[in-house]
Amino acid sequence: MKKIFILSLLFYSFICQAQDRITFSYDDAGNQIQRLLYFDSSISKMTTEKVKEITALEENDLLKFSEQDLISYYPNPVKEELYLKWELIEGNYVSSIQVYGLTGQVLQSFSNLSKKNYQNIAFQSYPTGMYAVILFYKNGEQKSIKIVKK
Repeated sequence: MKKIFILSLLFYSFICQAQDRITFSYDDAGNQIQRLLYFDSSISKMTTEKVKEITALEENDLLKFSEQDLISYYPNPVKEELYLKWELIEGNYVSSIQVYGLTGQVLQSFSNLSKKNYQNIAFQSYPTGMYAVILFYKNGEQKSIKIVKK
């Protein structure tokens, strides 16, 4: 009976620490790029990266879709607020922005952006998960950004 109790206690402690052994890495768009499984039982807690505190938003902090793209955003994954910035092009501008949840529900909508070239979107009231931010242009084009909320 003692052996069964000790084995079950050992098994239980092994299972409780299993959550600390798998870590995931994500790219800037929120896609999983790496999964690490640790077999060393001496690891008690994984260290987490420190999140960069924003004191002033700098141009090289902003992420772009590509080098030629005119839209940039920061940070992704987001904790509290997403900063969007775009360049105005002759006759074409961002007319509205909508934030969608995973269910397809519109969570926020911003309009009358013809004279602006930036928008801050608050995410602190949303639960952790994935969101889509869609930018609608005057000429009918759309750009979408996949945002991860931590």
